[in-house]
Amino acid sequence: MSRRLRLLFTTLAVAALLWLLFSAAERALALAQRFLALPTWLQWALGGVFALFAAVGLMVLWWLLRPRRRRRPLPAPDRGSLEQRIGQLRERGADTGALASELGELDRRRTSARIYVALFGEISTGKSSLIKALAPHARIASDARGGTTRSVGHYDGILPDGRTLVLADVPGSRETGGEAHEALARMEALRAHAVIYLCAGDLNRGQADELRWLADFGKPLLLVLNKADQWNASELEHLLTRLRQHARDITRMVLAISAGGSERYQRQLTDGSTESVERQRKPAIEPLLHALTRLTSPGAEGLEDLREQAVLAGLHERTGSLEAQTRAEEAERIVRKYARRAIVGALAAVAPGSDLLIQGVLAAGLTRALAELYDVKVSDVQVEDFVQQAKLTLRTGSSIVLAVAGNALKAFPGLGTLGGGVLHAFAYALIFDSIGRALAASLAERHTLDQHDAGTRLKTLLTDTSNNRLRQLATLTMEAVRESDSTD
Repeated sequence: MSRRLRLLFTTLAVAALLWLLFSAAERALALAQRFLALPTWLQWALGGVFALFAAVGLMVLWWLLRPRRRRRPLPAPDRGSLEQRIGQLRERGADTGALASELGELDRRRTSARIYVALFGEISTGKSSLIKALAPHARIASDARGGTTRSVGHYDGILPDGRTLVLADVPGSRETGGEAHEALARMEALRAHAVIYLCAGDLNRGQADELRWLADFGKPLLLVLNKADQWNASELEHLLTRLRQHARDITRMVLAISAGGSERYQRQLTDGSTESVERQRKPAIEPLLHALTRLTSPGAEGLEDLREQAVLAGLHERTGSLEAQTRAEEAERIVRKYARRAIVGALAAVAPGSDLLIQGVLAAGLTRALAELYDVKVSDVQVEDFVQQAKLTLRTGSSIVLAVAGNALKAFPGLGTLGGGVLHAFAYALIFDSIGRALAASLAERHTLDQHDAGTRLKTLLTDTSNNRLRQLATLTMEAVRESDSTD
């Protein structure tokens, strides 16, 4: 197009724009004159309607154009406090070897100054094939049936700019019986500087949850659709649109590739029969290589803070789980100890519930011991109130306790014929076991002495006829009875 022709078109466009602006201004003035000619009450009514529509329009515009808030990663404790908690668990006899090893691996990778990228996703999405495409010289087992990877493997891959990455091939999630493999994959994903989340179609609910879980730890993410050569252009664009919706507020890096690998198909032979054939597909991963180059451009040092935060946040959760497990085991020992003491103290008593005053000291001691275990401060008044509430519950339910105890003893040959003393002792074992379990569960969940919650749990446990629990209490009762007889 010549210079004069471009100038002519530009002049015409400017003239058309000026004409439109002039027409809009003239129309606005005419509307304003007509508006001012209206009665005052009508001016106010129309003005209110216009203001309402303007406000709604501005709100919609703000909702569409507002900057998206970045997803905040889970809070991570400082390393010193985490090591202190792990040390306390070790002193209490908990197995903290895995937690200490995780801290050691954190330091080792920081010292190596290498960038780690984990491939994460469900089985049969082509993770091992993608590793082969990114690291052609690595020996990796893969199978068209999926579920090949059973442990974490590390392989060196090279980016277009010459930098080397450590690629972690992790077990696929949602594998039958693969809970341990899935935990292994999640831990490796947290250790990595970045994660490639691989899928082979639209995300199901489990995959969407995994993607959000990774984002909650602040992991730099690539959402990659594999096997893109299986769809036409329209289908592929639709899938990518769906994936971008899933990844909104998580990652903007959503792309499609074909990792290649093997595929099986049936081939028709000349004699009319068919045979199963496996062939290799050529990989097409250039978009992924460019995205990885951008994502890892800060280098290992630039990505280390996010990686360390994710590892410490994961360790915080695992340490909390071990603390809860250790406390639950210690609570079990405390409850068993006080139930045994209650059995011994009840052998000379007359009826359970009515003489709980005799066992009041034990009930108060059990309450204080469990409160101390769960770091809950309780006053003497709170302890007395809870014991009094337990007394009232037991008095009204003493017949139920005796019925449960009697039926339980009948289930064990020879125990039901040992007389009322054994029945009474077993009833007290059931009482104190119920009080202790109810109180421990309430303290663990509420982190305070909630008498109403503990009382509700107690009523439920008093009527619990779980065979395993009653068998343990019967065994505990008979051990105490035999010791008492041998002492006499």
